[in-house]
Amino acid sequence: MTCCKCGKPICHDEAGLTCKLINRGAQEYYCYDCLGQIFHTSRRKLEEMADDFRAAGCTLFL
Repeated sequence: MTCCKCGKPICHDEAGLTCKLINRGAQEYYCYDCLGQIFHTSRRKLEEMADDFRAAGCTLFL
């Protein structure tokens, strides 16, 4: 999979975060950097959010 905005390859966590923050049924996914631009936050904060969702048992981050 690649980011629909910049074309960079994305990891499973980036796809999960796109689904969690934008639309559970998303068909297009964003990388951390592009998600950061959309939500006006840092890549590090988004990575922390993915870790928190995983720790909470969210199935998008298994």
